[in-house]
Amino acid sequence: MDGDVTERQYAAIPIRVRNGHLQVMLITSRETRRWVVPKGWPEKKLNARGVAANEAFEEAGLIGTIHKKPIGTFHYFKVMPSGKRLPCAVDAYLFEVERELEDWPEKGQRERRWVSPSEAALMVAEGGLVSILLSLASMAAHEDL
Repeated sequence: MDGDVTERQYAAIPIRVRNGHLQVMLITSRETRRWVVPKGWPEKKLNARGVAANEAFEEAGLIGTIHKKPIGTFHYFKVMPSGKRLPCAVDAYLFEVERELEDWPEKGQRERRWVSPSEAALMVAEGGLVSILLSLASMAAHEDL
C-alpha cells in the first residue's frame, strides 16, 4: 500500500435472510463513526475465524456460524492514536447470524444496522469491502449463497 509492512486483520460480515432478502449488518467505528464490519487483530488463542466471530460478538452482539474460508480480502489504513497510518489487509468471513444480543461488550460505543448488501456497499469507505459487498449482492440475486 505505501511500501510499509501490511498488518493482518480478520473481519466478520454478518448476514441474515429476512423475508427472502439477504441483509448485512454494519456497525459504526468507535472513533470516526464510519460504517464498518466487525474486525480485529490476530490473537494467540484464536484462529482467524475465531477472531472474526469474537469481534462480531464484542462489537455487534452477534452469535452465529462463521464460514470456513474468507469471502475476500480488503485493504485500508488504520489510523493509530499517534496519527500514523498503518496499512492493513483484512480477510473477511461470512458470519451467519443466529442470535442478536440485547447487551454486548461494546454496545454503548457503536451503532448497528441491518441493510441490503448493495446499500452496505454505498455506506462503507473501503473500496475492497465495497467490492466484497457488491459480489454478495450479486450472489444473493442469483441465490448462490
